[in-house]
Amino acid sequence: MKEYVLSFVCVALAFASTAALGRVLIPALHKLKFGQSIIEDFGPTWHAKKQGTPTMGGIMFIIGIFFSVVVAVFLGLLLKVDVFSGFSASRNSEIIKLVSCAFLALAFGAVGFTDDFIKVKKKRNLGLTEIQKTIPEIFIIAAFLACIGISGGTAMFVPGLGKVAIESIWGKVLYYALGVCVIYGGVNAVNFTDGLDGLCAGVTVPVGAAFAVMAAMYKMTSVSLLACALVGALCGYLIWNHYPAKVMMGDVGSNFLGGLVVALAYAIDCPLILLPVGIIYVLEGLSDVIQIGSIKLRHKKVFKMAPIHHHFEMCGWSEKKIDIVFAMVSLAGGIIGVLLFRTMIP
Repeated sequence: MKEYVLSFVCVALAFASTAALGRVLIPALHKLKFGQSIIEDFGPTWHAKKQGTPTMGGIMFIIGIFFSVVVAVFLGLLLKVDVFSGFSASRNSEIIKLVSCAFLALAFGAVGFTDDFIKVKKKRNLGLTEIQKTIPEIFIIAAFLACIGISGGTAMFVPGLGKVAIESIWGKVLYYALGVCVIYGGVNAVNFTDGLDGLCAGVTVPVGAAFAVMAAMYKMTSVSLLACALVGALCGYLIWNHYPAKVMMGDVGSNFLGGLVVALAYAIDCPLILLPVGIIYVLEGLSDVIQIGSIKLRHKKVFKMAPIHHHFEMCGWSEKKIDIVFAMVSLAGGIIGVLLFRTMIP
C-alpha cells in the first residue's frame, strides 16, 4: 500500500513541478531568444508559423522527474519502504540500474542540449553533425551497457522462454552488439517523433505508464517510481506543449526521453518489450528508413513525407488528430506490452 502512495506522490510532484517551471522557463527562453528554427526540408511548409517558438523546454520535465524521484525516495525512507528491493536482483543491483537509467537519459540529454545550443545561439539551422553526435553517443551506450552487465549480468526476458541468461562469449558479443543498435536506434526514433506540438510527450505518457506497471510487477519499486515521475512530468509539460505549443522540448528533451525509455526497458531486463510498448517510435523510425531507402534505390517516395506523422499531415490530418490517434496506438501498445511481460515473469 505504501508503494502506491509513493507512486501517487511521484506523479503529483512531477506534474506540479514541471507545470510550475513553465511559468519561469518559457519567459526566460523568450528573453534569451532561444527560439525554434524551422528547417523546410524537415516538415510541411505551414510549420513556418512555429518559427521562434521557444525550444529546450525539455529542461522542465527533466528537472521535474528527478526532483519528484528524490522526494519520493526520501519519503520512502520516512515510511520505512525499501524502494531498492528488486524481485530477482540484489539491493546494490537495483541501485546500479536506477543510476544507470539516470545516466543514460541525462547523457543523451546533454548531447541534445549541445545540439540545441549551437542551433539557437550560433544561429545555425543544423547543430552538431551526425559524426559529432554519434561518437559521444557510442561511448555513452558502451558505459551504460557495462553498468547493466555489472548490475546483473547479461540476461533478458524473451517471450515464450522467460528470463534467459546469456553466458557464452559469442552470446554476450551478440547481446552487447544488439544493445548498441537498440539504444542508438531507439533514442533516434524518439527524436523523430518530436515533430508536432504535443506528439512526442503525448505518445510517451502511455509508454511511461506501461513501464511503471511492469517495473511494479517485477517488484522494482525505484524503477517504477522513475517511470511514474516520467508520466507526471510529461502531463505537466503538455500544459505548455499541447497544440498550439508555447514551448518545444528540443533535442535536449527528445534525446533525454529516448534515453530514459530505452533505459527503463533494460532496467526490467526486457529490451524486446520496446517493440510493442514503443510501437509509435518503431513506426516513426521505420518510416524514415523506408523513405530514404526507397528514394535511393527506386527514386520514388513511399510516403508523402517522412517520418510518418508528416505523411498524415500531408494527407490532411490536423495536428490534434494525429496526437490523439498516435497516443491511442501507443496506449494499445503499452497494454499489449504489459500483458506480454506478465507471461514472462515467474
